[in-house]
Amino acid sequence: MLSETLQKGLEAYAIGPKVRTLRLKKKMGLVELGHHTGMSPAMLSKIERGQLFPTLPTLLRIALVFGVGLDFFFSGAREKPVLGVVRRAERIRFRDRPGARDSAYEFESLDYAAVERKLNAFLAEFAEVPDDKLKPHQHAGGEFIYALRGTLGVVVNGEEQQLAAGDSMYFDPTAPHSYRRIGTKPCTAIVVTTG
Repeated sequence: MLSETLQKGLEAYAIGPKVRTLRLKKKMGLVELGHHTGMSPAMLSKIERGQLFPTLPTLLRIALVFGVGLDFFFSGAREKPVLGVVRRAERIRFRDRPGARDSAYEFESLDYAAVERKLNAFLAEFAEVPDDKLKPHQHAGGEFIYALRGTLGVVVNGEEQQLAAGDSMYFDPTAPHSYRRIGTKPCTAIVVTTG
């Protein structure tokens, strides 16, 4: 339980309302946000209503979904142009599905330090996944992939495209899509999403 001083101090930042504003701006429901963050819709609702204050790792996961930095939740209006530098050693690695034992890919945000950015850039490392284990997902906006090494299978609407190192593709991510490494060699790509 937080002391009254800490409670009032955290309330002044209006973290919950900021999360709600970001979610509604993206036209995203609590269930969808829960899918992206690994948190229950009930917990997210409590955060938005100010009944629960998220831990920093939880808040970072929410921030990554919306393409904002942690400072978005703790600062006022932006006075400087958007600028963010992410050092290699500072990147944080996430699985495609929080808490899952087997994962089709792991990713690192390349631009989380830039507040209010218009796109999200990730370095992704892909695993070899059997066809019956692929879990397609969808999201608004656009998606661009640039293969760095290995061979990447990108399944969009049931049709697979194979990308070798140096290949790239753009697609509409509102269609169900999934990724998998083809072969045994390591497979990495830069993934950029908007919306």
